[in-house]
Amino acid sequence: MIVGPPGTGKTDVAVQIIANIYHNFPSQHTLLITHSNQALNQLFEKIAALDIDPRHLLRLGHGEEELEIEGSGAWGKYGRVNAFLEKRIELLAEVDRLAASLNVEGAHGNSCETAGYFFTYHVASRWNSYTEHAKSTAKKEYLVQHFPFYQFFSTSPTPHLFTVESTYQDALEVAEGCFRHIKLIFTELEEIRAFELLRSGRDRSNYLLVKEAKIVALTCTHAALKRRELVRLGFKYDNVVMEESAQILEVETFIPLLLQSPDTNFGESSQPKSRLQRVVLIGDHHQLPPVVQNGAFQRYGNMEQSLFTRFVRLGVPTIQLDRQGRAKSSLAEIFRWNYKNLGDLDIVKAEAGTEFSFSNPGFAYDYQVIDVPDYFNTGETEPIPHFYQNLGEAEYVVATFMYMRLLGYPAEKISILTTYNGQKELIKDILQKKCSWNPLFGKPQKVSTVDRFQGQQNDYILLSLVRTKSVGHFRDVRRLIVAMSRSRLGLLVFCRLKLFGNCVELKPAFDVLLQPRVEENKLHLKIGEKFGDVIPLRNTLSKVEVGEGESKKTKKKGKKSSTEVDEEKTSTADNKSFKIEGVQHLMQYVYDMTQEQIAWLRKQKEEAELLKRNAEEALENENEDKKIEEMEKNDAFKNSGETNDNQFVTEKMDE
Repeated sequence: MIVGPPGTGKTDVAVQIIANIYHNFPSQHTLLITHSNQALNQLFEKIAALDIDPRHLLRLGHGEEELEIEGSGAWGKYGRVNAFLEKRIELLAEVDRLAASLNVEGAHGNSCETAGYFFTYHVASRWNSYTEHAKSTAKKEYLVQHFPFYQFFSTSPTPHLFTVESTYQDALEVAEGCFRHIKLIFTELEEIRAFELLRSGRDRSNYLLVKEAKIVALTCTHAALKRRELVRLGFKYDNVVMEESAQILEVETFIPLLLQSPDTNFGESSQPKSRLQRVVLIGDHHQLPPVVQNGAFQRYGNMEQSLFTRFVRLGVPTIQLDRQGRAKSSLAEIFRWNYKNLGDLDIVKAEAGTEFSFSNPGFAYDYQVIDVPDYFNTGETEPIPHFYQNLGEAEYVVATFMYMRLLGYPAEKISILTTYNGQKELIKDILQKKCSWNPLFGKPQKVSTVDRFQGQQNDYILLSLVRTKSVGHFRDVRRLIVAMSRSRLGLLVFCRLKLFGNCVELKPAFDVLLQPRVEENKLHLKIGEKFGDVIPLRNTLSKVEVGEGESKKTKKKGKKSSTEVDEEKTSTADNKSFKIEGVQHLMQYVYDMTQEQIAWLRKQKEEAELLKRNAEEALENENEDKKIEEMEKNDAFKNSGETNDNQFVTEKMDE
């Protein structure tokens, strides 16, 4: 059992465990289980990037089309079967080429069966004879001159297999390496032979699952749905690696352990025994538990307790991952209090010289709580039961996203999280209206609920807590930990501070969040900074510097724009901060920035068009000059011809 706090590399640990089992126990089969398709895809992508033969990988269930690896659709059962059949054609072509190089006539590359006969009677026999004579003579010259497959390797990138400087032992190693390459061709063909004999796609895919695949990945839901079929097929495996195990119900944890029939031929005992040798559970019981829709089961049956959590509670020994490498050290403080001895990897420390060593341009702090009052005298709303929305927070979050985009922050590095589906839909509607159609803004990488975003991360997180009357389900500390640990470089929390700051369960996290004691907990920005600027880490705990007169309101008709007012209030030379008074202030500020950006873009376009026109005019003038020169040359040539003709006539008349 491995307990991994946020950012400690649970996925990478799981991948390395699977790779170690694959290389150290090549005959064993490993089952990889996760709670969600997204986590399964993340694991599978990392496994596929390692030195694991693709023919031993198989992903079952839906979601394989979302894999971000080459040929992502080819990792399911039918995709892998097609890959085997394509590989068969390539290997049989190599067999034909080998036969031609040995001057052996016949259709040896017709099928896997004929290729096997060819290897036995023509390839292996030649190799055995060659090695016997080579060992008896022990001379390098014999190895070089009588190597039987020299012509086959003549088209390789290094056609000169043996060098003058090589010794007898070196030459023997080269020859053995070449034969291993040839033997591998026929070994793979022997494994593919079954796909040649089986005709239906179902039979081929079942054979692939039961015999060929060494690493099989699927979700716990798919395992429950297909258990009967897998047992009937005789599916066997030796190891189970379960990621996100703290999110999996107890019964869903047991099912993947029972996808095979007991082994009745195990040792001398007459009692059937399980073939299973290893079970690795990886998770974090301090994050969200399994989802149980039935309230009675959840309250009275304790069904939201996972088997992983039960084992931890009962004192089963665990391995604790105690170094996080996801977030800046200052951001990790928000959830570090909930974990024992959680430190930082060197890469995220301030002195590392990485992206974690710099401040976020345009913002006074790496993390901050923004107190959002009622918007037009309205806080949270509930259009339908449990569909909570907060228009003020939604507008504030979207305006902050627009501000970040105007500073140059990439949209794919920003995610917007909220605690309710109603707020998620409201934010999406506002983004659709204000941002999606505009190339200056676009869409954030994801708009999601906190629960759905568990296991994911992004550089910058904008979090809306929605509620203004009661804390709601955010009172669960596990949900708080998930929400506060998704960001790598920056976190902004939009909420009703009076409500959430006084909640006893949330107090440890909000004590850290409120360490930057800014006035009235308003959003504080920096003037004159753009994304990409290298800005040393600011003192997170110091009081924000605010220019004089910052309490002035945004522009009125006939007065200066909000950006001009703010720039007057703030000395860019001193790099002081200014505070945003509220939602409308930020919206006006973003509007003015947008107009300035549009004006700048128009100016750039006009300058580009002017340069283009000047270049075209210069080209036209150059062409006109060339035409005039050509005409002058033609006239000069014509006049020269007429002069010669007149001179000729005059000479004839004189004669």
